[in-house]
Amino acid sequence: MPFNIALIEPEIPNNTGNIGRLALATGSQLHLVKPFGFELSDKRLKRAGLDYWPHLSLFIYEDIHEFFGRQSDKKMVYLSSHGKQNHWDIDFEDGMFLVFGKESVGLPTDITSQNSDSLFKIPMYSEHIRSLNLANAVSIVVYEGLKHLW
Repeated sequence: MPFNIALIEPEIPNNTGNIGRLALATGSQLHLVKPFGFELSDKRLKRAGLDYWPHLSLFIYEDIHEFFGRQSDKKMVYLSSHGKQNHWDIDFEDGMFLVFGKESVGLPTDITSQNSDSLFKIPMYSEHIRSLNLANAVSIVVYEGLKHLW
């Protein structure tokens, strides 16, 4: 299993559906941390994930404390536009967690400040953009990781 993709409080069902599809395509597992900005029964989530959603290796956590409590012994890297290191500098390992924040504000500041050594960004070369679409960002990082593993 290449990676564990963790979405902290995702807000947009289409993004989560697309990321689920990506997780299945890459042999990764998807971890969703509540609260969500949608219901898992949302037809936009299902439409973006097509008929692949039932085949996905999916884990759901009631909150961020449950997620970190259950995964405390795992290697994690955090993706944020506030990271100082570029995503291609991640020391990718099979099964590691790639942790992404919600679309509107990213990861909580307590996570980014406590994990600055494992905080990475996807470089953006225009001062006119704050962030990339979450599904695009996850795709970029996952396939960069696969390049390193394969």
